[in-house]
Amino acid sequence: MQFTYLDMDTYKRKSHFAYFTSLAYPYVGTTVNVDITDLLEKSKTNRLPFFLTVCYCVSKAANSVPEFKQRIVDGGIVQFDNCRTSHTVALEDGTYCYCTLDSKLPFAAYIAYAVREQERAKQEKTIQETEVETRDLFFISTLPWISYTSLVQPVPIPADSNPRITWGKYFAQGDRVLLPVSVLCHHALVDGMHIAAFYQSLDAQIYKISKYSAEEAGCLH
Repeated sequence: MQFTYLDMDTYKRKSHFAYFTSLAYPYVGTTVNVDITDLLEKSKTNRLPFFLTVCYCVSKAANSVPEFKQRIVDGGIVQFDNCRTSHTVALEDGTYCYCTLDSKLPFAAYIAYAVREQERAKQEKTIQETEVETRDLFFISTLPWISYTSLVQPVPIPADSNPRITWGKYFAQGDRVLLPVSVLCHHALVDGMHIAAFYQSLDAQIYKISKYSAEEAGCLH
């Protein structure tokens, strides 16, 4: 995990950082309906795992926003070069485990690697993670059973600074297919403009993957 320490003396949001780290609930978040019409068609045509396809797009988008890669450590801020995702994987007994993935791979290679990692996670069946192990992670989850307009996330005390990204069940609106995607971030690090930048990047990533050829997308036929 490569990271750099930010200089707090020159950090432009120093006063904001001090204020929001003093709050009992320092988080900011929103839910946006994201257009996945073409991406869904691509995933169906090429038999791509829908969740992992979205997870790749989300990870790439989150890694494109520097503030999403920042974490609060010992009263200061570190910024990671790249952050991994940790997502929930359903188990047969109705519980879940965690699976950690790195999206630095090309998309086709990522899908094959992610499928293997999910199977390995199902065998290990663990949700045990230390603070140091989770420091660079984006926390990912999904509610594929419902389409929602807002989401309340459980958060720890004291607050951590890992972004939480969740999506629900996609739904049709006219001739488009939309996916509710929620983001929750620590407000000492992330403002509304940074969250907007994430969604803009997510739209771009979704467009990019939806335009891949079958070979580029890693067709699973």
